[in-house]
Amino acid sequence: MKLQHLGALALAVAGACASVPALAANPLFADKFTADPAVLVDNGRLYLYAGHDEARPKPLDKDFVMNEWLVYSTCDMKTWKAHGPALRYDVFKWAGGSAWASDIAKVGGKYYFYATVHDNSTNAKGIGVAVADSPTGPFRDAIGKALVTNDMTKETDIAWDDIDPGIFVDDDGTPWLFWGNQTLKFVKLKKNMIEMDGDIQTTSLPHYTEAPYVHKRNGIYYLSYSREFPEHTVYATAKKVTGPWHYRGKIMDQNKKTPTIHQAIADFNGKSYIFYHNAELPEGDEFRRSVAVEEFKYNADGTIPFIPQTKEGPAANPTPACKPQQ
Repeated sequence: MKLQHLGALALAVAGACASVPALAANPLFADKFTADPAVLVDNGRLYLYAGHDEARPKPLDKDFVMNEWLVYSTCDMKTWKAHGPALRYDVFKWAGGSAWASDIAKVGGKYYFYATVHDNSTNAKGIGVAVADSPTGPFRDAIGKALVTNDMTKETDIAWDDIDPGIFVDDDGTPWLFWGNQTLKFVKLKKNMIEMDGDIQTTSLPHYTEAPYVHKRNGIYYLSYSREFPEHTVYATAKKVTGPWHYRGKIMDQNKKTPTIHQAIADFNGKSYIFYHNAELPEGDEFRRSVAVEEFKYNADGTIPFIPQTKEGPAANPTPACKPQQ
């Protein structure tokens, strides 16, 4: 299938480390359907990890077909390099498919990748941890089993409530894992990044659906997430990473062609960005999504403004001395 991205030039990825042209527009990538962005800023580059939507157009496929996570990088927010798959679901030998949402953190020179997959032991979604010495891999299973399994949490009776990991490492080096559909769950991790350090906790948020993402700015914790269904993006703030969380409102509207949206927020070269997905490529739909990005500025009081989706995307923001692409 040949896709054309209106208003932007896109070339097919050739090989595992092909260059992607400066698209200057959203969605970011026109040759593949991408979803559930996770981001990492490392050595002057921003790395973007996305689930690969491989579903055929409806009615041929009526559900998600996702087997791998793709990784891209940029040092100017305009020109992207495609590094190919970061890993597939079968890096986890206990998993049976469903390369759903992920997140990543760098700790002690290693890269820890938290991934939603189908856990064969419970016949439900679970969360695994992979580790690598490079942001582009190769990744390997860090513990040989799921870190979070469906039988650990009893708040709902659905098989997909343990999804959408969001990893947050606080200023003192303490890692926290957030996740969950319908109920927000979180747990403190040991500093080895692969073991829980305490009991799983839950917190109540208005109309919480999924996609929790925590970041910190000026001593304030920000928790963004998807609300209701179809989803729109909202956020809350707290003085402690464990809450209580104070609801602050909507920051992005729901999509027109897919009910999900799934955000990640990052600062890069002194500017702030929100990554998300929509379905605005030709033949895009609920199961054929596309990652996009917008720049935003915090209000003077530290609140996040409402952020419209645009076709133009952010302006160029080059790293003065971009490190070699890994």
